[in-house]
Amino acid sequence: MIPVLEIGGSHVTAALADGPDLVRRERRRLPADGPDLVRRERRRLPAEETLAAIAACATRLGAPAGATWGVALPGPFDYAAGIGRYRDVGKFDALDGVDVGAALRARITPPPAALRFLNDAIAFGLGEWAFGAASGHDRAAAITLGTGVGSAFLAYGVPVTSGPEVPPEGRADLLTIDGRPLEQIASTRGVLTAYGKPGIDVAQVAARAVTGDARARLVLDWAFRKLGAALAPWLRRFGATVLVAGGGMTGAWEAIGGPLEEGLGGGLSLVVSADTERSALLGAARPAVS
Repeated sequence: MIPVLEIGGSHVTAALADGPDLVRRERRRLPADGPDLVRRERRRLPAEETLAAIAACATRLGAPAGATWGVALPGPFDYAAGIGRYRDVGKFDALDGVDVGAALRARITPPPAALRFLNDAIAFGLGEWAFGAASGHDRAAAITLGTGVGSAFLAYGVPVTSGPEVPPEGRADLLTIDGRPLEQIASTRGVLTAYGKPGIDVAQVAARAVTGDARARLVLDWAFRKLGAALAPWLRRFGATVLVAGGGMTGAWEAIGGPLEEGLGGGLSLVVSADTERSALLGAARPAVS
């Protein structure tokens, strides 16, 4: 069994991965800092507070001493060196320049032998390819929809992050829509900004769209058709036969799935993940055994 961590903007989850199964999960809230938070306390977290919360969750798992852990977390991050690069990105800014690998090895009990880091969207894609909706597809793509847009392009289960078939660095978030960064439109922040009414979240915008709010419907239709249109040429170029969507915004799938599929224009299967966190945890185990 392989101990794994999945670190998000508001939580950390630890689990033991055993093939397609998670033997158990330990979850802890992890308040993040930065302006992208919606309806949460907005403050800057000290690095020690963030690291201590992650390590406490990992320690509660009770993994064996000397284990190699897989750790999935968002970028920008130097995944090979285990160092945060979160300067001016609105989340985990206190970890910018911090050797997160060394810090967690010193704080987790019993101490790990090593930690292997990978991007959380790639971990999600790997989990879906190995055990989920992308299983059986030679070329698959995955996106995570939340405060940002994460992506993974997988050829026979291997992430592709360079070359003419994928966006720069294999990152959909580096694409633009009508000259604007994609994440300014097809993200939690983008949707709420476009809707323009304070004090609600994306789930409420989606609920209003479904029940007849014309503005909510227009905002979601436009944003996710545009997202699909931005992704479509890259998915065709890559030869993906399936696109798996995960992340917090898929809770509004009834409102966003149709426009996204229209923007994609067909040619592949669009599927929503049954459990984004499970897939990311299972995918995080991959580098720990390679």
